[in-house]
Amino acid sequence: MQEALRPLVDLVGPGPATPVMVAGLDVAYAQSGDLLAAAVTVLDARTLAVVDSAVSVGRPAFGYVPGLFAFRELPALLAALDRLSTRPDLLVCDGHGLAHPRRFGLACHLGVVTGLPAIGVGMTPLIGEWDPVQRGRGSWSPLRDGGDVVGRVVRTQDGVKPVFVSVGHRMSLDNATTQVFALAPRYRLPETTRTADRLCREALARAR
Repeated sequence: MQEALRPLVDLVGPGPATPVMVAGLDVAYAQSGDLLAAAVTVLDARTLAVVDSAVSVGRPAFGYVPGLFAFRELPALLAALDRLSTRPDLLVCDGHGLAHPRRFGLACHLGVVTGLPAIGVGMTPLIGEWDPVQRGRGSWSPLRDGGDVVGRVVRTQDGVKPVFVSVGHRMSLDNATTQVFALAPRYRLPETTRTADRLCREALARAR
């Protein structure tokens, strides 16, 4: 299914240069693995204040298989997106887009299904090789896999571990990198990811 949907990914559109509303998406799992909470937070891109949010709590729709996380998390994330009252201009996923063995990670899948511009920001790599990244904020190195540039290894803060940025849908890699820097003024992870992570963990704690 990933290989069938991959041609639908828009790699031409540069995406919104100045998005107004940016959504973060994340999923938390119970230790038992049989319960999850998906959260979406929508931030004002200028102030980084949360203006809307939604959660969906349920059971994983798919087993744990590396590379197939979209099938595990997509139903709950789409349910949370449907509960928003604010339509985001950009989706920032806690995961990967093109930086995926079949070039169709969670950010690609969400982008194609929703039609919204989407990028992936992962804390750890799924695939690829890269040259060392300089230690200063703003530094990055191409993430390569099989001769293809599939993303960037990006240093969002001086001396912290880099994050792994890749295009999901209707975004250029340059624009995706620019948006990640704008969304991460103080910490390693974008504020979109930080707020969504906090919300899904709180929802999961209440559901137990």
